[in-house]
Amino acid sequence: MAIEHAILVSLLEKPGSGYELARRFERSIGYFWTASHQQIYRVLKRMEGDGWVDVRDVPQQGRPDKKEYTVADLGQAVLSSWIHEPIEPESIRHDLAVKIRGAAFDDPAALIHEVERHRRAHTERLAHYLAGEQRDFPGPDEDAPDASGPSAASGPPDAGRELQHVVLRGGIAYERMTLAWLDDVLATLHRLAAAR
Repeated sequence: MAIEHAILVSLLEKPGSGYELARRFERSIGYFWTASHQQIYRVLKRMEGDGWVDVRDVPQQGRPDKKEYTVADLGQAVLSSWIHEPIEPESIRHDLAVKIRGAAFDDPAALIHEVERHRRAHTERLAHYLAGEQRDFPGPDEDAPDASGPSAASGPPDAGRELQHVVLRGGIAYERMTLAWLDDVLATLHRLAAAR
């Protein structure tokens, strides 16, 4: 995936300025695809030049006008083409996993603090995801595959909302799986340290 595809998806979900787009990358998309503010602005300018996005000046009171970006027909076609292309399953590059294996040739206990640091980071990310889910998808899990009840029959599904939620649920499941693995790693490191 290129940053252009992530930007097109974000702008299709909601048009916005470069600043607003950068904020969205910080809040949600950035957990799946990272980009700096400068990179986003640079790519937006190129996408505008290539005809993938349209831009209009939006007057603001007491502040300079802002540029609001929307996806042009050509950008929609580019995204559609990319969505229909097959992609290879991701290969995981996991530095911590390599360190853990390498600890067999050093002192396994030396990694305990590092694994604990990773566990704290993943705990914080899980809490962030859960707070976002509570904020953006309150109430019963109406977007889940086994949804039933009045909300399921109240009208056609909102594909954008349901797909945002399923990606968020994937992030939640990933963080929970990672935390369970890190707990297993810590238990193993502590056991090995105690046996030395």
